Amino acid sequence: MEQPTDCLLLQFKLDPASTERLAAAAAQLCTDSGLQLQRLACTAQGEAYLYARLPQRTLLEVGALSPVDAALARRIPSARDIRVSRLQQVYAAPGQSRDASPVFHYVVETDPETGWREELERWYDTEHMPGLASVPGCILAQRYYNHDQGPLSLACYDLVSEQVLGSPPWLAVRGTAWSDIVRPHFTNTKRTMFRALV
Repeated sequence: MEQPTDCLLLQFKLDPASTERLAAAAAQLCTDSGLQLQRLACTAQGEAYLYARLPQRTLLEVGALSPVDAALARRIPSARDIRVSRLQQVYAAPGQSRDASPVFHYVVETDPETGWREELERWYDTEHMPGLASVPGCILAQRYYNHDQGPLSLACYDLVSEQVLGSPPWLAVRGTAWSDIVRPHFTNTKRTMFRALV
């Protein structure tokens, strides 16, 4: 089934020692595929997320992902466990530190519990994402629907430091009454801190 797609997410694993030329290979992969490299991030354990933006929102069939998967395998031969997903952007806000260069990329992936999607959407869009974007050290706050691999909601934040997550302003946004109501209804939740390579 076709899904509205703004960005492709390429998830893969690497030997951590093989990240040296990763940024150049990722940039070439995107150029070859007519995409724009938006963000490349990797954990110390070698888990990599590559966000490749389409020129415009496009209705894509899942079959359109196979050439990108194959191109990644060619350009980055050390990549394994490759997964490609169609992402639909549902929120974006420049952060308080919008002029800084990203050093870390923090991702929260989750599925809403049955019956809680509408409430989760309201909370994310009206309180949580704007609140975290306003925290010093946050460069960019975005949220996507992941139509393929992984939980439905993917919220991501470009940060100047991983210490931003423990700062009093960040914790204040996370600790609201509304957050306490909504958060127990997250399922399949995965939180990952990456180092931003691009």
